[in-house]
Amino acid sequence: MAVAVKECLELQLLEVEMLLSMFPKKGEINLDEDAVPSMQRYLRNTDGALPPQLEYSIAIDVGEAKVKVELQVLLPHMYPHVAPELFAKSNALHRQQQLQLNTGLASHISSLDSGELCIYEAVQWVKDNSLPYLENSQICSESASEKPVKETLHRMWIYSHHIYRQELRKKIFDCAKKLNLTGFCLTGKPGVICVEGLRENCEELWRVIRYPNWKHISCKHVENIETEGDVHHLRLFHAFEDLQFQAHGDYGLRNDYHMDLGQFLEFLKQHQSGHIFQILFGVEGKLSDK
Repeated sequence: MAVAVKECLELQLLEVEMLLSMFPKKGEINLDEDAVPSMQRYLRNTDGALPPQLEYSIAIDVGEAKVKVELQVLLPHMYPHVAPELFAKSNALHRQQQLQLNTGLASHISSLDSGELCIYEAVQWVKDNSLPYLENSQICSESASEKPVKETLHRMWIYSHHIYRQELRKKIFDCAKKLNLTGFCLTGKPGVICVEGLRENCEELWRVIRYPNWKHISCKHVENIETEGDVHHLRLFHAFEDLQFQAHGDYGLRNDYHMDLGQFLEFLKQHQSGHIFQILFGVEGKLSDK
């Protein structure tokens, strides 16, 4: 098994190096700077832990207007013997067209021979096949512009047994920033994440942070607030905040420390969300008298 994984990772490195040479401009490929070095370190010494799965995105110009379509790529350790996880998205696509585009992409990739590198094939398919979906989105936008546009603010409350790892926290914050989400991440034990913004963006963050194996996490509550026009004024948070309250016992940032939930309750009440405390923890929150 270890030999098979090693061979797969070597192929993944060859493929990403080829893609970097084909898309050399800044912003064409978004790849974490430590992704390739960590994989190279593992290949030099396969006795250690497996590196994180290779994850990157490719910006693809479609049509004469060069509309940007982003192809997000996540490679299981056994790729290319296991199918990659691919997701194509664009601000110019409505949700239905984006779903149809990704269904077509998945069908095409599944038709290819197993064991073959296929990311460039996926890039080419997106480049050649996205235009009809983009045109359909434009037609939908033009017909919808005659009516008042209703938008929905989506807010998700996510609970985890704990959130400590810097790598995981970086992933959460990078994703929230990229998707224009506001809210917070409460680091420690327990861990709580709140994200608010457009529904598809909240669901995309939920998909990204769960994959591949964050087991002790659940979405406890979802709020949807509909309005005409921009949803920005409905947000409870003005940025995506990093919350770290004083720990009981002053242990510092260790894997056994518990956050001061009294301070967290006070924070929730300041943001019109005191009722969420009971939903998250199953008990009614009470502030101690000062």
